[in-house]
Amino acid sequence: MNEAALATILDHRPDDPKLFERALTHGSHGGDNYERLEFLGDRVLGLIMAAWLYERFPDEPEGQMSRRYNVLVARETCAGVGRAIGLDEHIRLGRQARADHSGLTDNVVGDVVEALLGALYLDGGIEVAQRFVHAHWGGFLDHQRRVPVHAKSGLQEVAASRNLGVPLYEMVARFGPQHAPRFKVRVSLGRHGEAEAEGASKQEAETAAAAALLESLTQ
Repeated sequence: MNEAALATILDHRPDDPKLFERALTHGSHGGDNYERLEFLGDRVLGLIMAAWLYERFPDEPEGQMSRRYNVLVARETCAGVGRAIGLDEHIRLGRQARADHSGLTDNVVGDVVEALLGALYLDGGIEVAQRFVHAHWGGFLDHQRRVPVHAKSGLQEVAASRNLGVPLYEMVARFGPQHAPRFKVRVSLGRHGEAEAEGASKQEAETAAAAALLESLTQ
């Protein structure tokens, strides 16, 4: 991505373009990659989002704000932001990772978004990072008319309210290349139903399976 295009996406002209090049570089590419910046950006996003929710919902208790927060900083949400701004097309991947499309997973795209937030913080300060978050997470927050319920928590609550037992999660399979594995997970409530789903991580697959079973129980 050239510097002008990057400045347009970020609403910030980088003082250190190499910092942002690193934020876009996957480990499969070789050399410096986004991992350290992703570590920092994750915390930057967390602080900005926590402060935003504290101001936006002054009467909500901690538990409800936490549920909103968990959805807004989730890898899937970060990946959604990345794809909305066309970031997935500019991630620097190794040849094999590019060939098998591992750069298109929510994990990778979400990590790069967080890495860019880390780079924005280092290059421009917290206000620049906050401006980016408010611009691109605003739509997600505006759609949270109700406090969101995580799929696994929601499934557990429904199961408990109907005396269906405790959801049991088991990994069915792991497949794909070593650098971009896929996981298949099954969740079951005994004779009351089960569902399977895949994801780029065990947690992602469990969440998707829980959402599928929850939907079938609440139709």
